[in-house]
Amino acid sequence: MEPELVTEARLVDVLQELMKREPLFHRRELVNCREDFDRETADDFSETGASGRRYSREYVWATLQERYESSDVDDFEVDGWETRDFHVREIAPATYLLTYTLWGQGDRLTRRLTVWQGSVRDGWKALYHQGTVADQWPPSQLGSSPSRRARRRASRSTGRSYPARRGRGPG
Repeated sequence: MEPELVTEARLVDVLQELMKREPLFHRRELVNCREDFDRETADDFSETGASGRRYSREYVWATLQERYESSDVDDFEVDGWETRDFHVREIAPATYLLTYTLWGQGDRLTRRLTVWQGSVRDGWKALYHQGTVADQWPPSQLGSSPSRRARRRASRSTGRSYPARRGRGPG
């Protein structure tokens, strides 16, 4: 049932560069202040969140600013989020559609899409981002994602908490 997406060989360098930037806005080494945000996003950037709500660039920045002021923790690294199934396709000159799966934010699985413009040499700007909540891992991958029980065990052994669900909003 799942499509088999294969990135063209000529786009492997692009794929590797864009994978380093995802999940979008959850890598503090890339976006940690307004200057970083401006460098990484197009002026007309927008996002459609997992809820289906659409967010303007300024709203996304305001949400990130609150997140950064309330914590210096990089959720992606600390909570052990997992990305997989990356695929990139060139949809126009120097414009790329990147798709992937994110497991994290509690036990939430999302399919994500970011439209990027740029190049390995000149740098990248996100034009658009969307996350869609999925019901579960595809049947071919069942058992390979950490279960709620496994995360609770890890929480007890590491002292880290793994909340059931993060707050809503962009990113």
